[in-house]
Amino acid sequence: MIDLHYAPTPNGWKISIMLEELGLPYRVIPVNIRAGEQFRPEFLAISPNNRIPAIVDHAPADGGTPFSVFETGAILIYLAEKTGRFLPTDMRRRSRTVQWVMWQMGGLGPMLGQHGHFALYAAEKIPYAIERYRDEAARLYGVLDRQLGKTGAYVAGDEYSVADIACFPWTMTHKAQGFTLDDYPNVKRWYAAVRARPQVQAGLAIGKFVKEPFDEEARKVMFGKMAKEVLGKG
Repeated sequence: MIDLHYAPTPNGWKISIMLEELGLPYRVIPVNIRAGEQFRPEFLAISPNNRIPAIVDHAPADGGTPFSVFETGAILIYLAEKTGRFLPTDMRRRSRTVQWVMWQMGGLGPMLGQHGHFALYAAEKIPYAIERYRDEAARLYGVLDRQLGKTGAYVAGDEYSVADIACFPWTMTHKAQGFTLDDYPNVKRWYAAVRARPQVQAGLAIGKFVKEPFDEEARKVMFGKMAKEVLGKG
């Protein structure tokens, strides 16, 4: 059994989709990030960066005590190695797949996250920040589109992999962020194919628990002030 500490966000969806794809038994432990539950000591013990999701594997491959993993790229690779699925074993294909997972972790997710913050959530709309992150998000969509044009199927090659599972949930935000996939025809084709997978649909449906209102207190919790107070960082 795997415990999935989770909220329904693009990063959370990565792992709920992966678990559904693998068919592993798991239970969802909701983390209300708007109420600050990510700062509870018991959550910080398994996710020291106070970010969802995180997992605890109660049946790790080494047969030892329960094992916790945080950071979505690390979780995806851990689960792929545990099951022998969605991560090639030969050196070249494996490296290409991991490269695109790292690209998502270091680029697509953070830049779309920053654009979403400044364009949709920030109390003060700062034109420079919005333009800067929108331009970078558009560049990254272009990178993904060119890659999918070369592979013709999935992000890292001709097989569905953890690279697709990592990238797809962030492209789910395209409408809210004011992008149209008509500008990226290869992404549009790939997006439709991945979203049609029953396991992806099941993963997206996980944990649609009631969210607290996005008020000023939630803004404080989610955008850093509470982290400074709880974790003692100036």
